[in-house]
Amino acid sequence: MPDVIGTAVPPGAQTWRWEWQLAARCRGRDDLFFHPHGEREPARSTREEAAVEVCLSCPVRRECLEHALESREPYGVWGGTTEAEREALLHGPRPARAR
Repeated sequence: MPDVIGTAVPPGAQTWRWEWQLAARCRGRDDLFFHPHGEREPARSTREEAAVEVCLSCPVRRECLEHALESREPYGVWGGTTEAEREALLHGPRPARAR
């Protein structure tokens, strides 16, 4: 017999999907991992390099990168990768622009 609308039991909290974040070295460092409005070079590269440096010693770097790639995180440094690096991992390198 098919389920009647509204009687299905939800699966419950799936904390395993995000619990890895509790061990992340970047907790509370949004200023370093996400760009402020209007940020330009060279400030952007400097901030991204500092964020990636934090990632290098993070115990959940792999989980973070997997999350970013699976959910297609468009902004910030995740798992030691920048926005452009994740884009290249997902879609290959961008073609060179003709000048």
